[in-house]
Amino acid sequence: MMNQEDPELVRTAAPAYLLMLDALVATYPDEEAFLIPAAKLYGAYAGVFANDKEQTKRMANRSKSYAQHALCENEEDLCLALDKKIENIKTELTDLDEDELVLVYTYAASWASWIQANSTDWDAIAQLPKVKVLFNWVLKYDPDYDNGTAQIYMGVLESQLPPSLGGRPDLAKAHFDNAIRASDGKNLMAKVLYAQQYARLMFEQELHDRLLNEVLDAEAQAEGLTLLNQLAKQQAKVLLADSEDYFE
Repeated sequence: MMNQEDPELVRTAAPAYLLMLDALVATYPDEEAFLIPAAKLYGAYAGVFANDKEQTKRMANRSKSYAQHALCENEEDLCLALDKKIENIKTELTDLDEDELVLVYTYAASWASWIQANSTDWDAIAQLPKVKVLFNWVLKYDPDYDNGTAQIYMGVLESQLPPSLGGRPDLAKAHFDNAIRASDGKNLMAKVLYAQQYARLMFEQELHDRLLNEVLDAEAQAEGLTLLNQLAKQQAKVLLADSEDYFE
């Protein structure tokens, strides 16, 4: 699916695949091999193809539920620590190794997407520090994980606030740069979110426009990234068209 060039085809075909995964999870409720793909696809659909805020929330909820079930079935102590203080989470993470990367990363990604879908809920926003702990653990083992997507998540999370409000856009910039390096520039969504989240936050129009033009000029086809890159190109056009109005 990630090598598909036509986002609209994926939009129309994905619901059938989601229903199939739901059926598999219902039949084998504790099977990681079905829970993880289901969590990933529901999260992706929520972030890209959902038609409205309520559908986005529903799909993000399903993604988080599947990912959490997979994590709790395999790492019960970490699962319990997620409802406690950050130090408890860090302690449990020290007992894990790279074999748990997929579990931890999938849950962190689904959790981050769930928070984004519930961005008007301050109780949800308050959970961001815990998500960062999970992503930082993933990056400790593999800074280039998932073609730099783990770095992209951290870049977005670190650019939620300007410096005047305690934000760390310097860290966001470093994560976005790392994401571009991790995929040799092939993950075009890294540049789109770099422009949208960091350049706009810091009011750097030259950087903003350069990144987006690079996306539009780049080749979309890349193993495991083609669909994401086509979507990145669509977003780049919208952001670039709005550039003059935003930065005036």
